[in-house]
Amino acid sequence: MSQPKLLRFTPPGFDSGESGQQHQVEAAAFRFEITEPGYEDLSGEQIRGMIATAPSARDRFLIALLACTGLRIGEALGLHRGDMHLLASSRAVGCGVEGPHVHVPRRVDNPNRALAKSRHHRFVPVTADLVALYTDYQYERDRGAVAGESEMVFVNLFRSPLGRPMSYPNAKETFDRLARTVGHACRPHMLRHSAATRWLRDGVDRDVVQRLSTTPRRTPPDPSARSAAGGLGNR
Repeated sequence: MSQPKLLRFTPPGFDSGESGQQHQVEAAAFRFEITEPGYEDLSGEQIRGMIATAPSARDRFLIALLACTGLRIGEALGLHRGDMHLLASSRAVGCGVEGPHVHVPRRVDNPNRALAKSRHHRFVPVTADLVALYTDYQYERDRGAVAGESEMVFVNLFRSPLGRPMSYPNAKETFDRLARTVGHACRPHMLRHSAATRWLRDGVDRDVVQRLSTTPRRTPPDPSARSAAGGLGNR
């Protein structure tokens, strides 16, 4: 793993002997680049545990939404209720995309300043499990008259000001509390990485994964994209 090497220039303080006979040293024959740290993601079991541990229907839906769709936390907090097309057909509201899906537009006027990073409007198909979690959240939300007035999907239900759009600091605090409860890190962006990892592991083409996560969709998703949004398993 090493080989002799003659030093042409010696570092300060190097002892080369009386006649310089010690200019030869043993140098490493092989050098390896240090691998860059990989993306952090979560296993399906960890995600299901987070959903089961979350104290409210809103938080369970938020976790599942990020894990199912790969949305960034800013994109999720910026969603409006009109972006949730969760019926088998949305033609009644003028949308030709088949199947349940979520639209991810870029808005610059959200009251909580949530902003989608991508400038392109896209949509992402979702699963029946996620639709069920959204229904549970709507029941929870509708118990508060103030919360029902907001057009934003995620609103404050348990702290003042009630009914106001959920902010990023509030979401971060929610995930920090959850991490302490489940005993492992569970940052929102880890769920985005988990979604992409799951799609690639299931054989979804990388171009499809890229379109689902960042770029505009002008045509209905193909079957591989539809299946890519699955994988949450039991609630």
